[in-house]
Amino acid sequence: MTQPATIRRVRGRRPRLLDLYCCQGGAGKGYDDAGFDVTGVDKDPQPRYPYRFIQADAITFVLEHGAAFDFIHASPPCQHDTDCQRIQGNTHPDLIAPTRTALEATGRPWVMENVGGAVPKLRAPVMLCGQMFRLANYRHRFFEPGGGFTLTQPDHPAHVVPQAKSPVPPGHYGQFVGNFSGVPLARAVLGVPWMNRDGIRECIPPAYAEHIGRAALAHLAPVLAVAA
Repeated sequence: MTQPATIRRVRGRRPRLLDLYCCQGGAGKGYDDAGFDVTGVDKDPQPRYPYRFIQADAITFVLEHGAAFDFIHASPPCQHDTDCQRIQGNTHPDLIAPTRTALEATGRPWVMENVGGAVPKLRAPVMLCGQMFRLANYRHRFFEPGGGFTLTQPDHPAHVVPQAKSPVPPGHYGQFVGNFSGVPLARAVLGVPWMNRDGIRECIPPAYAEHIGRAALAHLAPVLAVAA
């Protein structure tokens, strides 16, 4: 295992968060709201990403630089475990295991996110749903914690509002997947006003990452207090 680098802290400086496979920054926004200084990494250009951005291979970057961050979030591409991609016969790389191996090598606390289809490959994941954060949406996402970090499973409110893809009629929640219509509605519901349709389809609602970020700050508090 790579030994974590010593981090010199300046009083008042926010802890550093590495956002791997960052796309357009739904997770990054949540961690920023929680109190982290966010850096995103993605292999593709992400002009809409609202924080510091580095274009690079996520696994290579975290192996070389991950130990310099206080907490790491990773969202390996979910297409490999998405039903619509299997139906269409598309093939995508499965990066969950190699991402986990790279995260474990950093010696830092981390969380790895993916969709329901990936649950059999995730270790003791916690599920988050929009109903837990009073969002007019469901969007289940699963989060595997690691590096000494743990998460508690929140209570899951019942789904009582029907869903529709597009258009979304009154009294329904939107399913913002595929080639959906109603980008302005999706932006407002999920809290991602800077995103386009491509980003919205795959994003983590910032409320989810803010919840995780606050738990991460509580986990880091003893270390941050000593280092301040």
